[in-house]
Amino acid sequence: MLWWTLGLPSLKTGFLKWKPDYDSAASEYGKAAVAFKNAKQFEQAKDACLKEAVAHENNRAYLFTLWKCLFHAAKAYEQAGMMLKEMQKLPEAVQLIEKASMMYLENGTPDTAAMALERAGKLIENVDPEKAVQLYQQTANVFENEERLRQAVELLGKASRLLVRGRRFDEAAISIQKEKNIYKEIENYPTCYKKTIAQVLVHLHRNDYVAAERCVRESYSIPGFNGSEDCAALEQLLEGYDQQDQDQVAEVCNSPLFKYMDNDYAKLGLSLVVPGGGVKKKAAAPPQAKPEGTAAPAAEEEEDEYAGGLC
Repeated sequence: MLWWTLGLPSLKTGFLKWKPDYDSAASEYGKAAVAFKNAKQFEQAKDACLKEAVAHENNRAYLFTLWKCLFHAAKAYEQAGMMLKEMQKLPEAVQLIEKASMMYLENGTPDTAAMALERAGKLIENVDPEKAVQLYQQTANVFENEERLRQAVELLGKASRLLVRGRRFDEAAISIQKEKNIYKEIENYPTCYKKTIAQVLVHLHRNDYVAAERCVRESYSIPGFNGSEDCAALEQLLEGYDQQDQDQVAEVCNSPLFKYMDNDYAKLGLSLVVPGGGVKKKAAAPPQAKPEGTAAPAAEEEEDEYAGGLC
């Protein structure tokens, strides 16, 4: 018997059988999917998973335990996505996993939905970073709605780093601010300091000195920031940037405090160039007193030669 006919007997109706047995059909398709997966026949495994999912969805109309059918349908769609991943069809895989996550949410299992979205983000991160950012932000929203702030901020951090890597600095500044707000809410103040450094670097790469300065000024309200080494380094960085002193900026950005940040932010520091070519503004040197017996400049000698007129 061909595999796609495995569930058909359960789906047939007759005089004594008024409704299809979707539950049995789903079970048969599930067994076929496992067999094909073990045989590395991923295309057939994917098709079997999709048929299993449809059978579970149809079964919802006939059972009181609708949540169970919805969950198993979502699981089958997710498995179909993983088969597409094995076939290196990543965009299609992500679409199915997204569909599964929405069904998990509908089923009332947000944790499983969030894990599916995060898995999809990891799959597509190197192929389509923009899509990965969207998936990580969706995952963060799910965790935040469940008041799981530590998991939410971790996913926001992944999104922020991808935005920085793609030099989408306007969006990155907003994302890092969201991270900072959550870290402040859970009273993780040292990490708030690090996020302030990341913010300042992003704003300076946006050529927005005013926004960078405002970030530091607003961070004075965070307990322990004023007087911390992070605060002192940022003040020194902003001073060097404002004075167009590339040496001072490079010294700060090459310090361990900056170099041992997340790699994407460390690279921002190392590539930071001050406007104006990095020429330090030097104050005019004060005039020096002439020692006694020093001859006057030639201009003064000429002036004295003709002081009494031509005659």
